[in-house]
Amino acid sequence: MTIQITIVGLGQIGASMGLALSNQQELLRRVGHDIEINVSRQAEKMGAIDQVEINLPKAVRTADLVLLSLPIDQIRETLALIAPELKENAVVMDTGPIKEVVAGWAGELLPEGRHYIGLTPVINPTYLHEPDAGIDAAKADLFHGGLMAIVTPPRASSEAIKLAADLTRLLGASPLFIDPAEVDGLMAATHLLPQLIAAALLNATVDQPGWREGRKVAGRAYAEATGPIVHLGEPHNLAATALLNRENVLRVLDGMIAALQAIRQDVDDQDETSLDERLGRAWDGRQKWWAERKAGDWVRETTPNVQLPENTGIVGRLFGVGRRPKPKNGS
Repeated sequence: MTIQITIVGLGQIGASMGLALSNQQELLRRVGHDIEINVSRQAEKMGAIDQVEINLPKAVRTADLVLLSLPIDQIRETLALIAPELKENAVVMDTGPIKEVVAGWAGELLPEGRHYIGLTPVINPTYLHEPDAGIDAAKADLFHGGLMAIVTPPRASSEAIKLAADLTRLLGASPLFIDPAEVDGLMAATHLLPQLIAAALLNATVDQPGWREGRKVAGRAYAEATGPIVHLGEPHNLAATALLNRENVLRVLDGMIAALQAIRQDVDDQDETSLDERLGRAWDGRQKWWAERKAGDWVRETTPNVQLPENTGIVGRLFGVGRRPKPKNGS
């Protein structure tokens, strides 16, 4: 029995997931949908999906698993559109940068017997410095050797949780089970804050007095510091994400402002000892993090806090073992 996975949104993450699953064609049929039909066609041509479906309700109607790889400001509308079309025991997963609000939308919109699990993918460090974005940056090994944060709402079915863990391993990553509020806080600090800092730096320099000459000499440091505003999302998507994760964003912004004020104070006081210590601590922290990130030996530090079921139910149907489960409630 061939199982259908529908990928909605064929940018870097969605197309990479399709590519990573290309060696499972005996078990899986990958259907793809993107609002831009040329992107869908490109995904099909590169082997990320087996079939393009331009009609979204039709694309999910027979899907066992629906992967939403969309900007946060498109997820609620998409859930509302596909919810009536989902078949019994279908599982919906998303890869958005915040989870608590999406889990709330899923609980509100998905009918009984349809399940939601949140995914937060971590990219292979090999590709962290690549400037490309979108489908052109899709790689079959984009998630290899990394973690996949799996967010499980309180009433998530055990079969859906196990499905997320098995899918994660097929993508080449290791599962990390995490609370929605916790992952939202982490993403505010490591995903949103760099983008907002890039925006602040640009607004503090571009079109300001001196920029006419400054643009000519801005180099690697400026390019790297401002890069996140370009390759991690459109401005309106970033704005929506920040507002939907407001409490965490305010907290990390306050921390960043305090850190900048401390550096400013050192400069104002001409306190070379304090400034050198502060910058040295930052340099050491970056070196340590980058070495750990490249090694990716996180599994020993993480212990799943979710009891996983046996390979039956939805997981069994997806990966060819077990029998079809009886319908059960939960989302």
